[in-house]
Amino acid sequence: MVRAIRGAIQVDADDRDAIIEATTELVSTLMERNQLTTDDVISVLFTATPDLTAEFPALAARKLGFHEVPLICCSEIDVPGALPRVVRLMAHVETDRPRADIQHVYLRGAVALRQDIAQ
Repeated sequence: MVRAIRGAIQVDADDRDAIIEATTELVSTLMERNQLTTDDVISVLFTATPDLTAEFPALAARKLGFHEVPLICCSEIDVPGALPRVVRLMAHVETDRPRADIQHVYLRGAVALRQDIAQ
């Protein structure tokens, strides 16, 4: 089955190392909580709020071994009052887990975005 898994993390600053570190934490946590390997991942769409421009979040996934997985980065729409410095992702994966067992991952300040499903 193909499932989509969502996640987000708030980054400390618009700094290359901060973006890579936070995105690494997000991707690693999502993979661990859902017991996935890179072979299970079909593709990953990353978005970043307009205030994060120092690095592409997908670079962190490449550094984690996502060499053969299609990745793309986009800019999140600039909504007034939105939480700043957030990297979001939507991963499409192959898994036998039922939809109810998928664990979406919201970390740091991004927990406020989806308190209903944040782990």
